[in-house]
Amino acid sequence: MMKSSKEMAEIWNVSERTVTTFCKSGKVPGAIKEGRTWKIPEDAKKPADGRVMSGRYVKKNIKNTIKALPIGISDYVRAQSEYYYVDKTMMIKEFLDQKPLVTLFTRPRRFGKTLNMDMLRVFFEISDEDTSKYFSDKEIWKCGDTYRMHQGKYPVIFLTFKDVKFDSWDATLDKIGSLLQTEYGRHQELLESERVAAYEKEYFTRVLGGNASEVDLTSALEKLSQMLTEYYEKAPIIIIDEYDTPIQEGYSKDFYDEIIGFMRNFFSGAFKDNKNLSYGFLTGILRIAQESIFSGLNNLTVNSVMDQEYDKYFGFTNEEVHEMLRYYDFLDKETELKDWYDGYLFGNEEIYNPWSVINYIAKGCIPQAYWVNTGKNEVLEDVLKVATDDITERLYALLQGESVIARIDQNVIYRSLAEDPANIYSLLLVAGYLKTPRKELQADGSYLCEVSIPNKEIAAVYKSEILAHLLQIGAITRTTANRIAESLYANDLEKLQKAIAEYMDRSVSFYDAGAEGFYHGLVLGLIALMDNQYKIKSNRESGDGRYDISLIPREKKYPGIIMELKWKSNLDERSLEKLAKEALMQIDDKRYDAEMQQGGIKRILKLGIAFSGKRVKIQMR
Repeated sequence: MMKSSKEMAEIWNVSERTVTTFCKSGKVPGAIKEGRTWKIPEDAKKPADGRVMSGRYVKKNIKNTIKALPIGISDYVRAQSEYYYVDKTMMIKEFLDQKPLVTLFTRPRRFGKTLNMDMLRVFFEISDEDTSKYFSDKEIWKCGDTYRMHQGKYPVIFLTFKDVKFDSWDATLDKIGSLLQTEYGRHQELLESERVAAYEKEYFTRVLGGNASEVDLTSALEKLSQMLTEYYEKAPIIIIDEYDTPIQEGYSKDFYDEIIGFMRNFFSGAFKDNKNLSYGFLTGILRIAQESIFSGLNNLTVNSVMDQEYDKYFGFTNEEVHEMLRYYDFLDKETELKDWYDGYLFGNEEIYNPWSVINYIAKGCIPQAYWVNTGKNEVLEDVLKVATDDITERLYALLQGESVIARIDQNVIYRSLAEDPANIYSLLLVAGYLKTPRKELQADGSYLCEVSIPNKEIAAVYKSEILAHLLQIGAITRTTANRIAESLYANDLEKLQKAIAEYMDRSVSFYDAGAEGFYHGLVLGLIALMDNQYKIKSNRESGDGRYDISLIPREKKYPGIIMELKWKSNLDERSLEKLAKEALMQIDDKRYDAEMQQGGIKRILKLGIAFSGKRVKIQMR
C-alpha cells in the first residue's frame, strides 16, 4: 500500500517538502515518483535527516553531533562552547584599533547586544581561570600578540538593565540596587585588601548588604571603579548593557523625571572625568542625549545603525546566514529566510535579524514573526498615540510596500514626540521597524532618509499594530472588519452599510469632534484587511482631481473600487443621503476611474460615503 508525500508528511510530522527531499536523496526505500509527486510505502520508516528541531541536538551520524541554536543564550562562554556560535570576536580588534574611551552602541532589541557585551567581559576580565581558551579558536586569536596581550588583563564592572521593567520608580530603584549588589558580590576580594580604605569597605558593605540609599547608589559605579583600581593597580572597564530599558519604562509608566535624574548622576560618576576608567561600553536602543544623561561627556563615541564602524557585529551578515543554512542543511530555504528576516541596513552592511533567523531554523524553517512576538511593541504603540493624520497615512503607505522621505534625528528623546510627532520615524528606525535604503547627512547632524519596511516579518507587525490603531483599539472586532471586506467583494451595499454603522455605534465618544480627515483614516483602517487582494491608494491624482481612496485589484477576478468620502455635522437622514449621492457624482464628474481604466480594469465599483456624527450613508454604482 502506497501513500502520497502529503500523507507521509502528516504521519512523520514533517513538511511535505522535507518528505520530497528524503525521496530525492534516496533515503526512503521503495519510494517512486509519479508525475510531480512521490508515492511511498506506508510502512516506510522516517529517515534521520540530521536537522535541528526545537533547539535540540540531532545526530547526523555517530561521530558528528549538530549543535543546537542559542535561543535566548546571552552567556558567551556557554554560547560558544555548547551552541552554534557566529564568531563576532573581530569586534574586539576593531575596538582595540580605535580605542575610544567610552562607546555607546545603539541597536534594536534582540540583535545580540548582550551576548557581545558578555564576550567583551570574558575577553578583557582578570580571572583565576585561564579564559584564553574561549578565544583560542576564534578569529581574534589569529590577529597576533598585539591583541592577545589584552586578554584577561582588566578588572571589569558589568551590569545589564535588560530586565529592569517595572511599573514604579521604587520597584525600579530596588532592582537597580539588587543588580549592583550582585555585581559588588563578584568583587568581594576588595574587602580583604589592605589597599582599600576602611570607609570604602564600609560603603562596599552597604551596597553588598542591600542597605545603600538612593544617593549611595548614584555613586556605585564611581566608587567601585576607584576600589578596583586601587586593588588591581589597573583601571577597570565598565560595561552597561541596555542602559535605556528603565528609561523607556519610566516614560511609559510616569516616573521619567526620577529615572533620568538618577541615571544622570549614575553615569556621570562612571564615565565623566573618571580617572579610574580604562574603557567604557554602553548599549541601548536610543541615545538619550537631550536629557543631559551624558551631559559634558565629550569622550563618548556613539555608534548607531547609521554608522559604518562595527556595522557587521550586531545581527547576521549574508555570509554568516549562508554558512548557518549550509550547516543545518537548509540551503533551499535561503530565499524564504531572506524575504522574511533580511533587509536591515547597518552602516553599509546588509543585516539579518539574528533572533528571528535562529528561531526560524530551530523551528524547522517555518516563517512567522518571531522577533515581534518576544514582547509588547511599546515603541510602536507609543508613537501611534501621537501620530497626526498625515503621519498615519504615511505609515499606511509603508504598509503597502512604499517608501517615504523622513528626517532622522539620532538624538531624539521620548518627550520630543509630543513636540514633533514626525520624530516617530527616528524612533521606528532605531527600534528596528524601518530601514534606510538611501540617506543623506545634513549640516545639523540629522539625516534626510528614504525609509521603508525591511521585510515580511516587520510588515506583519505593521499590519496588526497599525490596523489596531486605525480601528481605535477595542472599538471594533476583527469580525466587523472582515464583514466590511466581504461586503465589498460581494457588492452588498446593505451589509457594508450595516457593518460600518456598527463600528460607529461602538465608537460614539470618539466621534464628537469628527472631521473628514478622521473618517478617511477610519475607512483606511476598515479596509486594511484587504491588502492581500488589493493595492490600496489614497489621496492620489486621477482624471481631473484627487480621489479619496482606491482599491486596485491584484488579480483580475476582483473589481476595482473607488471611494469618495464626505462629512458634515448635524445632518438629517435625507440630507445625509443627498451628501452620499454628491460624493458618488463627484467620482464620475472628476473621472476618478481614469487610472484604473488605463490599467485595463473593466469592473469598477464606485462608492459615495457620507458621514455625520456617528451615522453613515452609502451610495453605490
